[in-house]
Amino acid sequence: MHRRAFLTSVFGASAAVAGLSGCAHGNAAADTRGAATEPLADKVPASTSLKIASYLGQQQLQFRLAKLPELPFKVADWLNIGAGPDVINAFRARSLDLANNAGIPPIQAHYQGFDAKIVAIDITRKPNYLFATRPGSDIRAVGDFKGKKLAFSQGQAQGVVLLRALKKAGLGYDEVKLVPLTSNQFLTALQSGQVDVAPLAINQAPAYLKQYSSKGARSIPTDVVDLLNLLWAPRSVLDDPAKAAAIAAYIPQWAKGQVWQYEHPDVWNEEFYVKTQNLTLAQARGIAALANKPLFPPSWDEAIRWEQETADLLAEGGFVKKFDVSSLFDHRFESLAAKAVPEEYRR
Repeated sequence: MHRRAFLTSVFGASAAVAGLSGCAHGNAAADTRGAATEPLADKVPASTSLKIASYLGQQQLQFRLAKLPELPFKVADWLNIGAGPDVINAFRARSLDLANNAGIPPIQAHYQGFDAKIVAIDITRKPNYLFATRPGSDIRAVGDFKGKKLAFSQGQAQGVVLLRALKKAGLGYDEVKLVPLTSNQFLTALQSGQVDVAPLAINQAPAYLKQYSSKGARSIPTDVVDLLNLLWAPRSVLDDPAKAAAIAAYIPQWAKGQVWQYEHPDVWNEEFYVKTQNLTLAQARGIAALANKPLFPPSWDEAIRWEQETADLLAEGGFVKKFDVSSLFDHRFESLAAKAVPEEYRR
Protein backbone atom coordinates (compact mmCIF):
# COMPACT_ATOMS: atom_id res chain seq x y z
CA MET A 1 0.00 0.00 0.00
CA HIS A 2 1.29 3.46 -0.83
CA ARG A 3 2.42 5.24 2.37
CA ARG A 4 0.28 8.32 1.71
CA ALA A 5 -2.81 6.20 1.15
CA PHE A 6 -1.92 4.26 4.25
CA LEU A 7 -1.85 7.42 6.34
CA THR A 8 -5.17 8.58 4.94
CA SER A 9 -6.84 5.29 5.70
CA VAL A 10 -5.66 5.25 9.30
CA PHE A 11 -6.02 8.86 10.30
CA GLY A 12 -8.75 10.27 8.11
CA ALA A 13 -11.77 10.05 9.41
CA SER A 14 0.65 17.16 47.90
CA ALA A 15 1.90 17.21 48.49
CA ALA A 16 0.27 18.33 45.28
CA VAL A 17 1.21 21.94 45.95
CA ALA A 18 4.43 20.73 47.57
CA GLY A 19 5.16 18.94 44.34
CA LEU A 20 5.37 22.40 42.78
CA SER A 21 8.15 23.53 45.07
CA GLY A 22 11.14 24.11 42.92
CA CYS A 23 9.13 24.19 39.70
CA ALA A 24 10.15 27.74 39.02
CA HIS A 25 13.74 26.63 39.49
CA GLY A 26 13.52 23.82 36.94
CA ASN A 27 15.13 24.02 33.56
CA ALA A 28 13.35 27.08 32.23
CA ALA A 29 15.65 27.16 29.23
CA ALA A 30 13.59 24.59 27.39
CA ASP A 31 14.29 23.73 23.79
CA THR A 32 14.03 26.96 21.85
CA ARG A 33 12.86 25.19 18.69
CA GLY A 34 9.28 24.94 19.92
CA ALA A 35 8.93 24.31 23.64
CA ALA A 36 7.68 27.00 25.97
CA THR A 37 10.39 28.81 27.90
CA GLU A 38 8.55 30.74 30.62
CA PRO A 39 9.36 29.47 34.14
CA LEU A 40 6.60 27.46 35.78
CA ALA A 41 4.50 29.21 38.42
CA ASP A 42 4.91 28.17 42.06
CA LYS A 43 1.16 28.01 42.66
CA VAL A 44 -1.88 26.94 40.69
CA PRO A 45 -4.59 29.63 40.40
CA ALA A 46 -7.73 28.50 42.19
CA SER A 47 -9.93 28.60 39.09
CA THR A 48 -7.68 26.30 37.02
CA SER A 49 -9.07 23.11 35.52
CA LEU A 50 -7.73 20.35 33.30
CA LYS A 51 -9.31 17.65 31.15
CA ILE A 52 -7.22 14.53 31.67
CA ALA A 53 -7.19 11.18 29.90
CA SER A 54 -7.90 8.16 32.10
CA TYR A 55 -8.28 5.05 29.98
CA LEU A 56 -10.77 2.60 31.53
CA GLY A 57 -10.88 4.86 34.58
CA GLN A 58 -7.48 3.68 35.75
CA GLN A 59 -6.09 7.06 36.78
CA GLN A 60 -8.77 8.18 39.18
CA LEU A 61 -9.03 4.64 40.62
CA GLN A 62 -5.29 4.63 41.18
CA PHE A 63 -5.39 8.03 42.89
CA ARG A 64 -8.29 6.96 45.10
CA LEU A 65 -6.75 3.67 46.17
CA ALA A 66 -3.37 5.30 46.82
CA LYS A 67 -5.10 7.98 48.93
CA LEU A 68 -3.07 10.72 47.34
CA PRO A 69 -3.64 14.34 48.40
CA GLU A 70 -6.29 16.30 46.58
CA LEU A 71 -5.06 17.99 43.43
CA PRO A 72 -4.80 21.80 43.66
CA PHE A 73 -7.00 22.27 40.60
CA LYS A 74 -10.28 20.97 39.24
CA VAL A 75 -10.36 17.99 36.91
CA ALA A 76 -13.11 19.12 34.58
CA ASP A 77 -13.30 15.68 33.00
CA TRP A 78 -11.57 12.31 33.16
CA LEU A 79 -11.82 11.09 29.57
CA ASN A 80 -11.90 7.37 28.84
CA ILE A 81 -9.41 7.67 26.02
CA GLY A 82 -6.10 5.95 25.42
CA ALA A 83 -5.29 5.24 21.77
CA GLY A 84 -2.81 7.71 20.29
CA PRO A 85 -4.90 8.67 17.23
CA ASP A 86 -7.92 9.30 19.47
CA VAL A 87 -5.83 11.42 21.82
CA ILE A 88 -4.54 13.53 18.94
CA ASN A 89 -8.09 14.09 17.71
CA ALA A 90 -9.18 15.08 21.22
CA PHE A 91 -6.25 17.47 21.50
CA ARG A 92 -7.24 19.08 18.21
CA ALA A 93 -10.85 19.42 19.38
CA ARG A 94 -9.64 21.04 22.63
CA SER A 95 -11.57 18.43 24.60
CA LEU A 96 -8.40 17.08 26.24
CA ASP A 97 -5.50 18.84 27.97
CA LEU A 98 -3.22 16.03 29.16
CA ALA A 99 -2.78 12.40 28.11
CA ASN A 100 -0.77 9.29 28.94
CA ASN A 101 0.69 7.51 25.92
CA ALA A 102 3.77 5.77 24.56
CA GLY A 103 6.50 7.43 22.52
CA ILE A 104 5.00 7.18 19.05
CA PRO A 105 1.86 9.41 19.30
CA PRO A 106 3.90 12.62 19.79
CA ILE A 107 5.87 11.72 16.65
CA GLN A 108 2.64 11.15 14.74
CA ALA A 109 1.19 14.45 15.99
CA HIS A 110 4.29 16.29 14.80
CA TYR A 111 3.98 14.65 11.38
CA GLN A 112 0.35 15.79 11.21
CA GLY A 113 1.42 19.35 12.03
CA PHE A 114 0.01 19.43 15.55
CA ASP A 115 2.21 21.03 18.20
CA ALA A 116 2.32 19.07 21.46
CA LYS A 117 5.06 18.45 24.03
CA ILE A 118 6.19 15.66 26.34
CA VAL A 119 6.12 16.69 30.00
CA ALA A 120 6.87 13.49 31.96
CA ILE A 121 8.70 10.22 31.30
CA ASP A 122 8.44 6.73 32.80
CA ILE A 123 10.98 4.26 31.40
CA THR A 124 9.70 0.80 30.42
CA ARG A 125 12.32 -1.95 30.60
CA LYS A 126 10.17 -5.04 29.96
CA PRO A 127 7.83 -5.73 27.03
CA ASN A 128 4.26 -4.48 27.45
CA TYR A 129 3.08 -6.29 24.33
CA LEU A 130 3.12 -9.72 22.76
CA PHE A 131 2.08 -10.88 19.31
CA ALA A 132 -1.11 -12.92 19.06
CA THR A 133 -2.05 -15.02 16.05
CA ARG A 134 -5.44 -15.59 14.51
CA PRO A 135 -7.20 -18.90 15.21
CA GLY A 136 -5.77 -21.70 13.08
CA SER A 137 -2.50 -19.92 12.32
CA ASP A 138 0.74 -21.88 11.92
CA ILE A 139 2.91 -18.89 12.92
CA ARG A 140 5.24 -19.69 15.79
CA ALA A 141 7.98 -17.02 15.62
CA VAL A 142 8.52 -13.51 14.30
CA GLY A 143 10.47 -14.98 11.39
CA ASP A 144 7.23 -16.61 10.27
CA PHE A 145 5.65 -13.16 9.73
CA LYS A 146 7.05 -13.10 6.19
CA GLY A 147 4.21 -12.80 3.70
CA LYS A 148 1.60 -12.54 6.47
CA LYS A 149 -1.00 -9.87 7.18
CA LEU A 150 0.04 -7.87 10.24
CA ALA A 151 -2.15 -5.42 12.15
CA PHE A 152 -0.34 -2.10 12.18
CA SER A 153 -1.26 1.14 13.90
CA GLN A 154 1.22 3.81 12.88
CA GLY A 155 0.27 6.23 15.64
CA GLN A 156 0.42 3.84 18.59
CA ALA A 157 2.97 1.92 20.63
CA GLN A 158 1.88 -1.34 19.02
CA GLY A 159 3.06 0.02 15.69
CA VAL A 160 6.61 0.73 16.76
CA VAL A 161 6.85 -2.60 18.60
CA LEU A 162 5.94 -4.34 15.35
CA LEU A 163 8.41 -2.31 13.28
CA ARG A 164 11.23 -2.92 15.74
CA ALA A 165 10.44 -6.65 15.84
CA LEU A 166 10.50 -6.84 12.04
CA LYS A 167 13.82 -5.03 11.91
CA LYS A 168 15.30 -7.33 14.54
CA ALA A 169 14.12 -10.37 12.56
CA GLY A 170 15.63 -8.95 9.37
CA LEU A 171 12.29 -8.58 7.60
CA GLY A 172 11.68 -5.63 5.30
CA TYR A 173 8.37 -3.80 5.06
CA ASP A 174 7.94 -5.18 1.54
CA GLU A 175 8.14 -8.75 2.87
CA VAL A 176 4.97 -8.44 4.98
CA LYS A 177 1.51 -7.01 4.51
CA LEU A 178 0.83 -4.17 6.94
CA VAL A 179 -2.90 -3.80 7.49
CA PRO A 180 -3.81 -0.28 8.71
CA LEU A 181 -5.94 -0.50 11.87
CA THR A 182 -6.16 1.14 15.26
CA SER A 183 -5.53 -1.00 18.34
CA ASN A 184 -9.20 -1.15 19.30
CA GLN A 185 -9.78 -3.02 16.03
CA PHE A 186 -7.07 -5.62 16.57
CA LEU A 187 -9.13 -8.21 18.44
CA THR A 188 -11.95 -8.21 15.90
CA ALA A 189 -9.42 -8.41 13.07
CA LEU A 190 -7.78 -11.45 14.65
CA GLN A 191 -11.07 -13.16 15.38
CA SER A 192 -12.31 -12.69 11.81
CA GLY A 193 -9.01 -13.63 10.17
CA GLN A 194 -8.60 -10.16 8.64
CA VAL A 195 -5.03 -10.29 9.94
CA ASP A 196 -2.70 -13.14 10.83
CA VAL A 197 -0.97 -11.36 13.69
CA ALA A 198 -1.63 -8.39 15.96
CA PRO A 199 0.40 -6.95 18.84
CA LEU A 200 -1.71 -7.06 22.00
CA ALA A 201 -1.10 -5.46 25.37
CA ILE A 202 -0.26 -8.04 28.02
CA ASN A 203 -3.52 -7.23 29.82
CA GLN A 204 -5.50 -7.91 26.61
CA ALA A 205 -3.92 -11.18 25.64
CA PRO A 206 -5.17 -13.51 28.42
CA ALA A 207 -8.85 -13.07 27.59
CA TYR A 208 -8.23 -13.52 23.85
CA LEU A 209 -6.11 -16.62 24.30
CA LYS A 210 -8.54 -18.12 26.79
CA GLN A 211 -11.26 -17.88 24.15
CA TYR A 212 -9.31 -18.91 21.05
CA SER A 213 -6.30 -21.01 22.06
CA SER A 214 -8.38 -24.17 21.65
CA LYS A 215 -8.92 -23.06 18.05
CA GLY A 216 -5.24 -22.65 17.32
CA ALA A 217 -4.54 -19.07 18.38
CA ARG A 218 -1.28 -18.59 20.23
CA SER A 219 1.05 -15.92 21.54
CA ILE A 220 4.43 -15.07 20.05
CA PRO A 221 6.53 -13.46 22.81
CA THR A 222 8.83 -10.60 21.95
CA ASP A 223 11.68 -8.99 23.84
CA VAL A 224 11.12 -5.71 21.99
CA VAL A 225 10.15 -2.95 24.38
CA ASP A 226 8.47 0.37 23.82
CA LEU A 227 10.70 2.35 26.15
CA LEU A 228 8.53 5.36 26.87
CA ASN A 229 5.41 5.73 28.98
CA LEU A 230 4.81 9.47 28.99
CA LEU A 231 2.54 12.39 29.67
CA TRP A 232 2.08 14.98 26.95
CA ALA A 233 -0.02 18.05 26.28
CA PRO A 234 -0.81 20.47 23.45
CA ARG A 235 1.47 23.47 23.11
CA SER A 236 -1.56 25.74 23.50
CA VAL A 237 -2.23 24.22 26.94
CA LEU A 238 1.39 24.55 28.00
CA ASP A 239 1.43 28.20 26.89
CA ASP A 240 -1.29 28.87 29.49
CA PRO A 241 0.64 29.60 32.74
CA ALA A 242 -2.20 28.36 34.96
CA LYS A 243 -2.61 25.09 33.09
CA ALA A 244 1.14 24.56 32.92
CA ALA A 245 1.32 24.99 36.71
CA ALA A 246 -1.54 22.51 37.12
CA ILE A 247 0.29 19.96 34.98
CA ALA A 248 3.41 20.50 37.08
CA ALA A 249 1.32 19.71 40.17
CA TYR A 250 -0.20 16.65 38.54
CA ILE A 251 3.08 15.01 37.49
CA PRO A 252 4.27 14.14 41.05
CA GLN A 253 0.87 12.60 41.79
CA TRP A 254 1.05 10.60 38.57
CA ALA A 255 4.48 9.26 39.51
CA LYS A 256 3.47 8.42 43.08
CA GLY A 257 0.32 6.69 41.86
CA GLN A 258 2.33 4.40 39.60
CA VAL A 259 4.70 3.55 42.43
CA TRP A 260 1.74 2.74 44.69
CA GLN A 261 0.19 0.45 42.05
CA TYR A 262 3.49 -1.38 41.57
CA GLU A 263 3.90 -1.86 45.32
CA HIS A 264 0.29 -3.03 45.90
CA PRO A 265 -0.40 -5.56 43.12
CA ASP A 266 -2.89 -7.59 45.15
CA VAL A 267 -5.14 -4.59 45.75
CA TRP A 268 -4.88 -3.42 42.13
CA ASN A 269 -5.55 -6.89 40.77
CA GLU A 270 -8.78 -7.16 42.72
CA GLU A 271 -10.02 -3.58 42.36
CA PHE A 272 -9.15 -3.05 38.70
CA TYR A 273 -8.67 -6.28 36.78
CA VAL A 274 -11.22 -8.41 38.63
CA LYS A 275 -13.88 -5.83 39.50
CA THR A 276 -13.77 -3.62 36.41
CA GLN A 277 -12.25 -5.80 33.65
CA ASN A 278 -13.91 -9.11 34.58
CA LEU A 279 -10.65 -11.04 34.57
CA THR A 280 -10.04 -13.91 36.94
CA LEU A 281 -7.67 -13.36 39.83
CA ALA A 282 -5.25 -15.82 38.21
CA GLN A 283 -5.27 -13.80 34.98
CA ALA A 284 -4.76 -10.59 36.94
CA ARG A 285 -1.80 -12.08 38.77
CA GLY A 286 -0.30 -13.17 35.48
CA ILE A 287 -0.50 -9.60 34.19
CA ALA A 288 0.94 -8.20 37.41
CA ALA A 289 3.88 -10.59 37.17
CA LEU A 290 4.83 -8.98 33.85
CA ALA A 291 4.36 -5.41 35.08
CA ASN A 292 7.17 -2.93 34.66
CA LYS A 293 8.71 -1.29 37.67
CA PRO A 294 8.09 2.44 37.18
CA LEU A 295 11.31 4.35 36.58
CA PHE A 296 11.36 8.14 36.34
CA PRO A 297 14.65 9.44 34.95
CA PRO A 298 15.97 12.75 36.33
CA SER A 299 17.46 13.31 32.86
CA TRP A 300 15.59 12.69 29.61
CA ASP A 301 18.72 11.98 27.54
CA GLU A 302 17.96 8.26 27.08
CA ALA A 303 14.32 9.00 26.28
CA ILE A 304 15.30 11.53 23.60
CA ARG A 305 17.70 9.05 22.01
CA TRP A 306 15.01 6.38 21.95
CA GLU A 307 12.45 8.76 20.50
CA GLN A 308 14.90 9.76 17.79
CA GLU A 309 15.53 6.09 16.91
CA THR A 310 11.77 5.54 16.69
CA ALA A 311 11.23 8.57 14.46
CA ASP A 312 14.11 7.49 12.24
CA LEU A 313 12.65 3.97 11.97
CA LEU A 314 9.32 5.42 10.83
CA ALA A 315 11.11 7.72 8.39
CA GLU A 316 13.01 4.78 6.91
CA GLY A 317 9.67 3.16 6.09
CA GLY A 318 8.30 6.34 4.55
CA PHE A 319 5.67 6.78 7.27
CA VAL A 320 6.92 10.18 8.45
CA LYS A 321 9.54 12.69 7.39
CA LYS A 322 12.82 12.72 9.25
CA PHE A 323 13.05 15.38 11.98
CA ASP A 324 14.85 16.26 15.22
CA VAL A 325 12.68 14.95 18.07
CA SER A 326 14.25 17.20 20.71
CA SER A 327 11.57 19.75 19.85
CA LEU A 328 8.96 17.38 21.34
CA PHE A 329 10.22 17.72 24.92
CA ASP A 330 9.37 20.52 27.34
CA HIS A 331 12.32 20.42 29.71
CA ARG A 332 10.71 22.69 32.30
CA PHE A 333 9.05 19.53 33.68
CA GLU A 334 12.06 17.23 33.36
CA SER A 335 12.90 16.52 37.00
CA LEU A 336 9.44 16.71 38.59
CA ALA A 337 8.50 13.02 38.44
CA ALA A 338 11.89 11.81 39.68
CA LYS A 339 11.85 14.21 42.62
CA ALA A 340 8.47 12.87 43.75
CA VAL A 341 9.49 9.22 44.18
CA PRO A 342 12.01 7.25 46.28
CA GLU A 343 15.52 6.78 44.95
CA GLU A 344 14.91 3.21 43.71
CA TYR A 345 12.38 4.54 41.19
CA ARG A 346 14.72 7.15 39.70
CA ARG A 347 16.56 5.79 36.67
